Amino acid sequence: MSAARALARCAELDAFSAAPDRLERSHLTPEHAQASALVAGWMRRSGMRTWVDAAGNQYGRLEGREPGLPALLLGSHLDTVPDAGSYDGMLGVVMALEAVDRLAPLAAGLPFALEVVAFGGEEGTRFDTALLGSYPVAGRWRPEWWDQTDDDGVSLAEAFERFGLAPARVAEAARHPSELVGYLEAHIEQGPSLEAADASLGYVTAIAGARRFALSVLGEARHAGGTPYDRRKDALAGASEIVTTVERLGRASDCIATVGNIEVSPGAVNVIAGRADLTLDLRAGTDAERDAMWERLHAEMNGICVARGLRLEVVETHTASAMPCAGWLTDAVIAGIAATGDEPMGLWSPAGHDGMAIGLVTDIAMVFVRCHDGISHHPDEQVRATNVDRGIEALAAAVLAVAAHQDPVVTAP
Repeated sequence: MSAARALARCAELDAFSAAPDRLERSHLTPEHAQASALVAGWMRRSGMRTWVDAAGNQYGRLEGREPGLPALLLGSHLDTVPDAGSYDGMLGVVMALEAVDRLAPLAAGLPFALEVVAFGGEEGTRFDTALLGSYPVAGRWRPEWWDQTDDDGVSLAEAFERFGLAPARVAEAARHPSELVGYLEAHIEQGPSLEAADASLGYVTAIAGARRFALSVLGEARHAGGTPYDRRKDALAGASEIVTTVERLGRASDCIATVGNIEVSPGAVNVIAGRADLTLDLRAGTDAERDAMWERLHAEMNGICVARGLRLEVVETHTASAMPCAGWLTDAVIAGIAATGDEPMGLWSPAGHDGMAIGLVTDIAMVFVRCHDGISHHPDEQVRATNVDRGIEALAAAVLAVAAHQDPVVTAP
């Protein structure tokens, strides 16, 4: 059973961790190298030619009806967050390999090559930037990233060199659009929608566009006992009202808005807070929805501060455009899910994925696999073998649907 082997391989990958009591595998670490080498062995067992690109991503390739054809790329990532579960990213890599094994007898008739990629730096937990594996593949690299350092003071440039890579050659990881047919990724949903619908699989309509902000509410620190309420400029009270406003507006919309951190100064029990610094994470299925929500939030936050005699300062710290999944490639995924007997269910992804970067160079589509209670980024991540097996079946069927789209002689699922 393909699912049994896929889950066993995820368990094997769990052995490569920087911590003995939890799963932690960061970008360009010895654990990353060990996991990549294991995956390369599985790729070769599937008859694939393997290589590591100039950004440290592991590839395998199975030729189509003739050598050198553009490739349909399948895959996900091998790195994890600290104290991770076993399936975020890794399941997509091993599912891609299982799909290739199912398709191997047909590969000689496909109008494209099949490639599997195991990206190394999706999470961004070691350095300050996510998608450090897939951005170079899309030809997007910022020189200022080289100076980012991890908690041990190792720069990204030093990490490249320690991994056996040459920073000056990172541009060689870029793929030209003519080399690729598209990108398919299977991933656990990281949400509860499929489970609530008792569905095994879903197709992704878009990967969320995100904006992040550092907000500062400025008031006046004064004695808590000696300052009447009508004289107070309490930054914490204003920030608290902002937090509940963010939740209220988020609940009433199709966006997701989260205050994840708040720090107060002076922070003494008997002093009115003179300053509160908080973060805002804002996500939506389209940039237009996200930006409209920000305008509404910003207006309400300003109104709260004016009413309380406070001042609001805003610094935008991160922006990422939404990445829609390509219609024709999503149709192939829908056909693949339907071939398993499941009713295709469309979802937008609030979480980021490597497809956000790869979509800059080729069309993308994604399969979501049901996970227990939507739990992710936690050791309690769980998937059912039956859902994984359906996901592998759907991924393989989607590849055949892509082939039929490229060449009508090929039979679609």
